[in-house]
Amino acid sequence: MARDSLFGETILWSGRSKAVTVPLVNKVAALVSAIVSFVTLSYALVFALALRVHVGSMLAFAAVCALMAVAAWRVPLWWRAQLEYIVTDKHVIWRRGRLRRSIEIRAISYARIRWSKKDASMGDLVLERAVPTGALRRTLSLTLSDVMAPDRLWAIVRGVTPSAPLGDGERPLAQRLDEGERVLWSAIPLASPWTARRAATAILGALVAIAFGNALARSVPSFAKILRAHALPPSMFAVLVAGAALGLLLLLAVAIAVGYAALWRPLRLARATRYFVTNARVLIRRGSEELHLDRSRIAYVIDAPLDGAASKDPGGLHDVFLVLDGPQARAMATSVAFGGEGAGVLRPVFSAIVDAETVNGILAESAGLRKAA
Repeated sequence: MARDSLFGETILWSGRSKAVTVPLVNKVAALVSAIVSFVTLSYALVFALALRVHVGSMLAFAAVCALMAVAAWRVPLWWRAQLEYIVTDKHVIWRRGRLRRSIEIRAISYARIRWSKKDASMGDLVLERAVPTGALRRTLSLTLSDVMAPDRLWAIVRGVTPSAPLGDGERPLAQRLDEGERVLWSAIPLASPWTARRAATAILGALVAIAFGNALARSVPSFAKILRAHALPPSMFAVLVAGAALGLLLLLAVAIAVGYAALWRPLRLARATRYFVTNARVLIRRGSEELHLDRSRIAYVIDAPLDGAASKDPGGLHDVFLVLDGPQARAMATSVAFGGEGAGVLRPVFSAIVDAETVNGILAESAGLRKAA
């Protein structure tokens, strides 16, 4: 078998992205930059041709926004087209030309799989490593983008013979287990609790909506006055209205998106989430995203009642946080459980479940596992 040129280790798998795609955040950035560029250019044309105002700075800003839109759309395609991924018997390697990143297999805490919504046979494989908290807290992850059958690749990384059902993101997670693996416990979240971040997002959405309403209320009378005074030629007036309308639509879209993220998205994600504990792993499925965690990586289980002191009743809703540990990370990585990676990221947490005692008892069977109250 071939050997890696840097580590000298046996190569078990190597490949590239099945299809080069643009991440959603880049698509949004490209669209917003293009709209801002068009709005700025429309105002610049009106000021220059109708009012004879110097608009060099506005044109420069519009050009910069246009370049940002093109870069946000095209740079990821150019960058990902040259990526190569290698799995050896000890490392997972991400390589682009002379650039190289690697993560030690024994140090991988868990993996996240983001299945493509267009092609259920491919997706992103994100390898996460638990890190110490406090001053040493940092993010250690490696993303293999748009690979074929990411769950099958994850099995190769774990040193497990891939089972036949792997490679189909539309197949239920419980049907894609390892050979001999069986489900011991399963649950779904029964609520979508409000957090400080969610409340702040809702407030931000309300403020943006108010700003949109205020801008609309001010712009309509102003345009009516310009139209009645015949201050601008019809063509210039149309360009001005088009630019202003597009800017208002962008502001409205931001308000709707922020409101959706705070009000509706958490409910939708909760309904699409299911938790599994098998005899070997903890598995979480949320829509097209999955989390795969070996039970041997769990150091502590933290049971947090949702209803405060009154929820000491075992029948109440609980959050169960899985605190991870790994090689050279003896300080427990609570960051992966308490949201250190940002909102919306799938984390090793069982949220708003009823039978917390059952899952605590199952996980406590792991050697050396302790329960934190």
